[in-house]
This record gives sequence, structure tokens and C-alpha cells, in this order.
Amino acid sequence: MRENRETVMSIRNNLQEVLSTLPEGVRLVAVSKFHPVEALQEAYDAGQRIFGESKVQELSQKEAVMPKDVEWHFIGHLQTNKVKYIAPYVTLIHGVDSFRLLQEIDRQGKRVGRVIPCLLQMHIAQEDTKFGFAFDECREMLANCEWKELTHVALVGLMGMASNTDDEELVKTEFARLHQFFIEVKHDFFIEDEDFKELSMGMSDDYPLAVAEGSTLVRVGSRIFGIRNY
Repeated sequence: MRENRETVMSIRNNLQEVLSTLPEGVRLVAVSKFHPVEALQEAYDAGQRIFGESKVQELSQKEAVMPKDVEWHFIGHLQTNKVKYIAPYVTLIHGVDSFRLLQEIDRQGKRVGRVIPCLLQMHIAQEDTKFGFAFDECREMLANCEWKELTHVALVGLMGMASNTDDEELVKTEFARLHQFFIEVKHDFFIEDEDFKELSMGMSDDYPLAVAEGSTLVRVGSRIFGIRNY
């Protein structure tokens, strides 16, 4: 019983500590993947409403039992054949890394009668293992204008993951480049769209750098819930 109380206090305190470092206009996505529903509920009871998951099956199981005012953000690599499972309720899909995926999200949004908000994932890191559009590839897709024919998706911003490195200058440079690209894309393609305003950058180890470079959504897990149980 004592261990449960300590866990509750730990999650609550960790959450408040992270929130205290975020300026106005920056929202926290509590990355809850691989953590039990009980841990999510503790964060919920402490006031957190936005949770990030990266596995469709795990997200579906948690969505079924958590309170209905939770905002579910899908933050992992999403396969086209899994979109249908989260289309009815997902609040924001962070990792749209191809036009084909965007088309499938649109198709599933139409099926369930929803417009599904999405972020275009940009490849800004040095690692090849990360997903996302190259800058020129994204410019080409947006200039093509086929995306404008999709009526059940809404592009509301960009997302990116920096290199996994201790080199803070490199990380800052990558975030700064993505912020500059966001400004460019906003001006060139979404100048009259006030919903295109989100820039999802920063995780537990680098979110302060991301916030300094213009992030509006930070994805923080281990600083709130502790090391994940894989």
C-alpha cells in the first residue's frame, strides 16, 4: 500500500515539475506507452489530459477503460492497415510520414465521419532509423496540392525528433531548422489557416531545448512515469 502511495505522489510530483518548466502556449503530451493504466489514471487524477501512445493495440486497450475526456495522441510509426482502429477517437496523429498514409487516414476519417488532425513528420535527425519527410520532399508534396482534396484530414503542423546524442548544439540546430521550416511552410501553404500552428518537438531528454526553439507540443514520458517496462 505504501509503495502505491509513493508511486502516486511520484507521478503527481514529476508531472507538476515538468509542467512548471513549460511556458504558456506549450502543451504537454504525457508519453504513457508501456505503462499500466493505473499510472495513466494517477496522471489523469493530477490533471493531465493529453496522453501519447505508439502502439495501436495498447492505445485501443487503454482508450476503452480511461475517462472519455482524454486526448489521445498517436506518436509512433503508424502503419496504414492500423489506422482504422484509432480513427474513431484519436485526437492527433503526430507521425504522418507519407502521402499514402495521409490518404488512408482521410479514408478512415470519412468512414467514421470525422476530420482527423495530423502532423507531418519531418526527418531532422542524423540517424537513418528515424522516419519522416525530407524538407524538399515535403515541399514537393505540399506544392502538388493533392492533399487539399482530402476532406477528412486536417494538417495542423509539423513534428520531428532530434538526433539521440549528448551534443546539445546539434540538437538545438536540428530543432531550429525545423522551426524555420515550419515558418516557411506556414507562410507558403497555410497562411490563412489558423489551425496550422503546432510544432511537436522535444522528449524527456531534450524538451527544454525544443521549447527554446519554438515547440508547442512536448512528448515527455520517463520524467513523469519513470523508466518504461518493456
